[in-house]
This record gives sequence, C-alpha cells and structure tokens, in this order.
Amino acid sequence: MTRVCLVGDEDVNLRYELLSRETAREALATYDLREPFANAVGLETVSLGAAVALLNDLDWYLVRFVDEAMVLEPSVSEEEWLSRDLATALRDDAVAPDEAARFLKIYGLEPASAAGEETDAGDGSEAADDGPTAGRDADGPGRLVEPMYVTRTGGDVPEYDLRDVAETVVERVTESEFGA
Repeated sequence: MTRVCLVGDEDVNLRYELLSRETAREALATYDLREPFANAVGLETVSLGAAVALLNDLDWYLVRFVDEAMVLEPSVSEEEWLSRDLATALRDDAVAPDEAARFLKIYGLEPASAAGEETDAGDGSEAADDGPTAGRDADGPGRLVEPMYVTRTGGDVPEYDLRDVAETVVERVTESEFGA
C-alpha cells in the first residue's frame, strides 16, 4: 500500500480545514484517515498512481492549507517519503527509482510532549501506529520541525544537526525542489 501524508501549515488545523469542505471531504471519504504527525492527515492508497491522483484532486486545498504533501511508496523505499513532485515524476517514468535518492529534505521530529501540541482531533479518528511515524509518545504523534536540505553521498543519509532531536523523517525531493 502507498501512503500519503499531508502536513498542515502552522496556522491551520488541517483535519478541520479538509473535512469542513464538501469536495475535500468527499475525496477523502473512502479512506481511513490517520494522524502520523501532529497537524497531519495520513491515509493509504492502492498505488503510487492513486496517491498522485488523490493529491491532484485535492490540489486547491493543498495550496491553501498544506505545508508538505508526501508519499511513501514501498517499491521505492520502506522508510523514506517522496515529495509530491518526485512521486509524480516516478509515476510518469520521468525519473527511475534508483535515481530518486540523491536529494533529501530531513525533518527533525519532536515528541508531542516537547512540542506542547494539542493532538486530539476530536473526530474519533485514530493516530497511526505503524510505519515511519517515529516521535510518537503517550501524548500523541510528534511534530515535524525545521527541515534540512542535504545531498546523499555514498549511500548514507547525512546526520540532522539543526536542533537536538531523537528521530528524523527523511523525504526524497526532486533536484528543482532541492534548489528552491
């Protein structure tokens, strides 16, 4: 299964913004929504193509309320997310999977208790407890912080050094996103 994660802008409650609008609510109605990170909406689709199609359907909302749209495609990596642009390029065969690992955006992941985040979505949804959603503690999902752009050399992921965090989340990005 291919996973999608939408991380909300700091100044919005992403779940509320998406589910309070009819078109977005209908597009998301068939999915089991999760909270892999604080102020994020996660779900599983059947394929990379379905994930990209869903993101395209939600584009109006992504532009307004989402800071980052990521896709986790197991055929590419079990642990590293793909940016929306990279996922689209892979789906369209514009980039080969083995060419998609050089440019990275690494987020620090603060536990919810350290971030002081309100984690109750208030809608009865469950937070994800599987996959690359580190940083979860008893208070809920962790919060992605301060991304660092790095280039992978020699196969290893460079160490995150922008702040002291126990865990990180790696997102593969396109060369044009890396330079942005």
